[in-house]
Amino acid sequence: MKIIEGVELFQLKKNCDERGFLMEILREDFPIFKKFAMAYVSLNYTGVIRAWHYHKLQDDLFVCVSGMIKVALYDPRDSSSTKGEVNEFFIGEDNPQIIKIPAFVYHGYKTIGKKPSLLVNFPTKLYDYKNPDEYRIPYNDPSIPYNWDIVFK
Repeated sequence: MKIIEGVELFQLKKNCDERGFLMEILREDFPIFKKFAMAYVSLNYTGVIRAWHYHKLQDDLFVCVSGMIKVALYDPRDSSSTKGEVNEFFIGEDNPQIIKIPAFVYHGYKTIGKKPSLLVNFPTKLYDYKNPDEYRIPYNDPSIPYNWDIVFK
């Protein structure tokens, strides 16, 4: 898979002992870090699809801290060397990663497995309640060549 231009992945490390684990999810010295604006958490029930949308003014930094999610990205940008590419990543407690999703890249995710997921996002701009930087289309929009069903490879 060719990674979409501007997308970054950073593997997170669980520091485990007999008490459980501690995992740093974002630090200013991580190479993926740009700046802090806000953080929020989203609880998602099994099978829920939250897609598609993009932002013009911000990047998103996704971390799934509980459960597992399938993150899909689509690059519609005319100026991008990866225009038309689709990426798919599986992140969560079995694969702790942070994904940077650049502005203008469509993205969404689906909770997979048997339990709800908790997604923490660190967008690089504050949410503007009066003028949201969100541009949405339905999860099954035919302009994006992606199927949210389980695919056996």
